[in-house]
Amino acid sequence: MHCPFCQHVDTKVIDSRASEDGATIRRRRECEACGERFSTLETVELKLPAIIKGDGRRENFDARKLRLSMERALHKRPVSEEQLEAAIRSVVHQVRMSGERELPSRRIGDFVMAEMRKLDHVGYVRFASVYRAFEDVADFREEIEMLERDLPGEGQLPLLGADVVPFDKNVDRNKKQR
Repeated sequence: MHCPFCQHVDTKVIDSRASEDGATIRRRRECEACGERFSTLETVELKLPAIIKGDGRRENFDARKLRLSMERALHKRPVSEEQLEAAIRSVVHQVRMSGERELPSRRIGDFVMAEMRKLDHVGYVRFASVYRAFEDVADFREEIEMLERDLPGEGQLPLLGADVVPFDKNVDRNKKQR
């Protein structure tokens, strides 16, 4: 490691500490020439697969895009930063463990959907509406009904309360009920 102060080619490690999650190592170093001290962070660099978009384009996997889409779906929802981080790590881990050099974006979307479903049902439906390109209210209702069938009583509030009247597109909501 070159010294950032004098560019000397040799530095010695004084102290090393692993981060809490074990993903990085912080090293305190000292230059043998000028005596200056500085810190470095070491992380494992693994090549993640390229992503094949729906239109055939290929992109590098970008965890920032993943975070942004999940944050957008979870906006103003009771999900902690730690829970979100764990979900993102899980998706990245699944991508990494796929062993593929290229993955279709749909497969990554499926990984995200599974994590969103565990995190927050409302966030899940929000994400699903974009991911599956919902076109009308019936698409939302269908997804919600499927979610409620598959995940009864997992500690989250129901998506639709018992007092909610089922949507019927044939009923004129502007007419007063008698």
